[in-house]
Amino acid sequence: MTAFDNAPGKGPAGFGGEIAGFSLADVLQLNIQNRFSGCISVDSEDGAGRIFLRDAEVVHAEANGQVGEEAFYEILSWPEGRFSLQSNVSAARTSIQKGWRHLLLDAHRIIDERRAGKAPPAPVATPVPGRQMATYNVLAELKRIPGVKDAVVERTDGERAEQESYQAEVLAGHAQYLAMVASQLGAAFGAGELLGLSLQATTQHLVMLRGRNRVLVAQVAADREAGAVEAEIRKLLGMSR
Repeated sequence: MTAFDNAPGKGPAGFGGEIAGFSLADVLQLNIQNRFSGCISVDSEDGAGRIFLRDAEVVHAEANGQVGEEAFYEILSWPEGRFSLQSNVSAARTSIQKGWRHLLLDAHRIIDERRAGKAPPAPVATPVPGRQMATYNVLAELKRIPGVKDAVVERTDGERAEQESYQAEVLAGHAQYLAMVASQLGAAFGAGELLGLSLQATTQHLVMLRGRNRVLVAQVAADREAGAVEAEIRKLLGMSR
């Protein structure tokens, strides 16, 4: 990779360089380890794309009319090009929920399969309360609901689901605890198993919805009414009260 260069007066301030003998995946990992937040713009003969990082995670990508994971895989498949870094540039949306390690592993697998002439397998759908939809897609839709700061879908059969960040791991612990409390409350009041629970507090709220073997917990901003957000989540998932 050539030395970084800065070109005043030619677009946003930042650093740029050629990707030669050093893969874009290496560039990504280096910036993730340095906890870079901002945009990595990539130009190549195959097109132009942008990858957005926030808090050491890839949160959005766009390239050649594609967004999300498909755009990320497209960019990483380009054999060469130039990149530039713009720090503290935020994405207008969050289209990628996977942790960066899983994302890179999937990218390498898909790129290898494409080069070998094999079509990548269709994504495996994960069941959630009220709807058959990939977990990551559900989480992305949930986070578009006004007031929802974060959300996780956690298993209730004793096997912990791997989470993508420390914050998600903490919220997953809340999910397990709320599922246990809901079971105890239902038994105590002779109401059977509670399938929904909203906790409204001073600094944040939690909304829990439980299915047959999974529990969804959403972290809600304090300035929102937990019941109203719960209603929006139920509407999204096709659940009745």
